[in-house]
Amino acid sequence: MNVKKQFWEGLVTQNPVWVQLLGMCPILAITTTMFNGIGMGLSVMLILTCANVVISLLRRIIPSKVRIACYIVVIASFVTIVDLVVKGFVPALSESLGLFIPLIVVNCIILGRAEGFASKNTVGAAAWDGICQGFGNMVALVAMCIARELLGAGTFGAGLLNGGEGYRILSEDVVALGMILPVGGFLTLGIMIAMFQYFVNRPKKEEAN
Repeated sequence: MNVKKQFWEGLVTQNPVWVQLLGMCPILAITTTMFNGIGMGLSVMLILTCANVVISLLRRIIPSKVRIACYIVVIASFVTIVDLVVKGFVPALSESLGLFIPLIVVNCIILGRAEGFASKNTVGAAAWDGICQGFGNMVALVAMCIARELLGAGTFGAGLLNGGEGYRILSEDVVALGMILPVGGFLTLGIMIAMFQYFVNRPKKEEAN
């Protein structure tokens, strides 16, 4: 298990959002406030890590022909647990995210890591992979939230800071309300992917020249 390599892959070279382009549905739908981004990011990280551990433990027992169905059962179990915990302890987050917490069951990030990594590696490596990939996903979510909230509502940290209202950075007269609409999600995501790919691939191009 290469701890540094796995962390760097989850955050940069194999970032689930900006490189692998997985989990697009929640990142376009709920990234309107930092509260949503952190809540969804932590939920995905916890479910991904727990699912990876269980799947790694059972990798020699699960029949190959039904492995995907078994993975979904494991993932759905942890999603149900997290959903109930959020509803019980953070009802505001549950109300804000709505169906997107149950929909983590079909999140491609979790199923992809279960099939591509956890089912082929040790428990320790699978757990660390879940943490790293989940952290990379959360960084992308929070970055999207900050950009859209700031440009679309003019605030920073809504739902978390200043009594939940966030801090006003931009006047209401200069904000672009479209940024907190679906079109703003597509626009922000496209720009962030382009910027990320440019800075990641820039050293390779310079070495080639």
